[in-house]
Amino acid sequence: MTDFRNINYLKSGTERQQKAFEVLNENLILQKLSDFDATLIGTIPINIDIASSDLDIACYWKDKNHFIEIVNKNFSEEKDFQIYEREINGSVSVIATFFVNDFEIEIFGQNLPVSEQFGYRHMLIEAAILNKYGEDFRRKIIELKESGVKTEPAFAQLLELKGDPYQALLNFKII
Repeated sequence: MTDFRNINYLKSGTERQQKAFEVLNENLILQKLSDFDATLIGTIPINIDIASSDLDIACYWKDKNHFIEIVNKNFSEEKDFQIYEREINGSVSVIATFFVNDFEIEIFGQNLPVSEQFGYRHMLIEAAILNKYGEDFRRKIIELKESGVKTEPAFAQLLELKGDPYQALLNFKII
């Protein structure tokens, strides 16, 4: 399976993945967040992105105010920069969004190791499902996403999972 902690896999990926690699590297985005175990997550790494998909970067902070300070220092001058806090899954989350070149970037930080954050866990499970079910399944996910269905509900729908799609996906066992 792909090592998603190192973005070098993007260099040999789709055209969009290669562009994402260039934007992240040329702007030193992950390097500027290196104190926070910054990890690219979401749909672009696993090739189920659509035109409106952003670059999601998960971060682990131990000191929320320091994280906010670093994000502001490095990205507040970027186009349409916003930063806010929200409670998600019982955890205080700091979210920053902005645009660089043709990409919207969302930085998502929690006081929780990236490997334990739902976004990262969902991506790993989705990658394994895509690996098992193949190209037709991947295309169906993209079709659902293009029709307005969010990623996890699209997987839940195709896999016929019941209940909360976000939790059901975390509980899904790949045989």
